[in-house]
Amino acid sequence: MSEFKELGVDARIIKRLTELNIIEPTEIQEQSIPFLSSKGADFIGMSQTGTGKTAAYSIPLLQNINVKNNNVQALILAPTRELVQQIAKNIFKFTKYYKPIFSVSITGGPNMAKQLSLLNKNTHIIVATPGRLMDLLDKQKVNLENLKYVVLDEADEMLKLGFKEDIEQILSYSKGKVNTWLFSATLPQDIKKLIQKHLRVNAHSVIISEKTVLNKNIKHEYISCNTAEKLNTLIQYLKKNQINRGLLFCKTKKATALLTKQLKSKNIVCEAIQGDLTQLEREKVMRAFKNESLGFLISTDVSARGIDVENLDNVIHYEMPDQIDYYTHRSGRTARGGRKGLSIAFVDDKELALLKKISKTLNFQINETIL
Repeated sequence: MSEFKELGVDARIIKRLTELNIIEPTEIQEQSIPFLSSKGADFIGMSQTGTGKTAAYSIPLLQNINVKNNNVQALILAPTRELVQQIAKNIFKFTKYYKPIFSVSITGGPNMAKQLSLLNKNTHIIVATPGRLMDLLDKQKVNLENLKYVVLDEADEMLKLGFKEDIEQILSYSKGKVNTWLFSATLPQDIKKLIQKHLRVNAHSVIISEKTVLNKNIKHEYISCNTAEKLNTLIQYLKKNQINRGLLFCKTKKATALLTKQLKSKNIVCEAIQGDLTQLEREKVMRAFKNESLGFLISTDVSARGIDVENLDNVIHYEMPDQIDYYTHRSGRTARGGRKGLSIAFVDDKELALLKKISKTLNFQINETIL
């Protein structure tokens, strides 16, 4: 395992990383940072959620920014408002002892006027959702004439959320003028088509093998129970292990609402996060979960996209997902930033067969827990 110094990271950034307890680079960081810091050409990086992709591209970006040029030099696109805000927060953290580099997150909502006013000041990096950025480009509120880098973070999630057309337009606008860095947890066919169309043919690739795509700091377990027993088994498990915080997954919005109602009836502090919430309601729930005044967050796979919560130890699959990459994204919400975490599934016989198939495909060990 290399150290950040060996990867060519500036000592001032390393000092801040050490304060943040980021001591050793992850595999995606180890293989990305030297290339992106020195070459800066088109780049494709595939690695599981929670393995440090943000630092893998933001550290090279910071080292490549020319602080004497006060124009926007880098654009980072991410699928959700929460992830945009998290990326901007991390960039701000990394620059504590470094050069005066200024970033602005563009997410819309009630703070839009403030965001636009910040754009009129010195801004080196914009972090935005594709839809919001297109709104501003259409209104000519953003000047990208001096843009040098475009980063697509969680590219697979952006396409799943319907941002394909916006991303195509943004990449077409900047094609040939910038270096495009694409990061994704998976590389489905639509991502490969995007790469073929918009990235240079000699784009450098770092593909962390699917066999090691899951964060090794995640422990995988399951509890066997039939559907009728699931609720009581879950409650028994939480009480026995004194677990008072976690992210629970259901397959549908209806199941999410039902589980939330059932847990609340048992005096378990929880809320559902789903598509019917207004943006302000969603932000209120997420704020409560992040500051730990809310114990459990219950979500579908779609609603959880972009959720990035520090110090989350438990991911609970109340219902198994239909797709392997959903299991990957779910589990990747824990064990972030070098921490350890648990991904536990409550499964009937059919779901257990699916879970064993996923564990075989992704090459991870799964153990049964007996209550």
